[in-house]
Amino acid sequence: MSTQDWEQRVTAAWAAFDDYVGTESTGGSAAGEADFRAVIDALVAELPEDSPLGPFERACAWDSTGHSDKAVPLYREALARGLDGYRGRRAKIQLSSSLRNTGRAEEGVKLLTPELDAPSDELNDAVRACLALCLSSLGRDREGLSLVLGALAPHLPRYQRSMTNYARQLVDPEN
Repeated sequence: MSTQDWEQRVTAAWAAFDDYVGTESTGGSAAGEADFRAVIDALVAELPEDSPLGPFERACAWDSTGHSDKAVPLYREALARGLDGYRGRRAKIQLSSSLRNTGRAEEGVKLLTPELDAPSDELNDAVRACLALCLSSLGRDREGLSLVLGALAPHLPRYQRSMTNYARQLVDPEN
């Protein structure tokens, strides 16, 4: 099995996700969700037994079909097996979201907070958005809003400085 071929087939499976489960407007079906997870399981079966990609892809499939409770242990397993880099960061974001969905937002905050200081990449805003949701679930809305405004500010055509200052003032009103 070539790694590139496997990656392309995983990408194709995810690109066809809506064909299995429908869209938000059409709703999903349990059979379609199970069929999609079976496609991912078949791809995972091609990997070495100890690969961190297996539990990661399976976690993503369970998570994307509405089963955060089944995804949590798989994300943890992927990270414990050494999943790192871009997929490792995705796993932390998605695990935090699943933890929040299963009533463990504090664990999500603990997992994602160090990611605020991680090397910058295209997932920075997703880290902040997910962390903001976890904080909001804990009643820490001002901190969450501060993160969201801080993430949004650089994307605005104007008012970047103002929004950045407002974001900071939400959590540090003295400055």
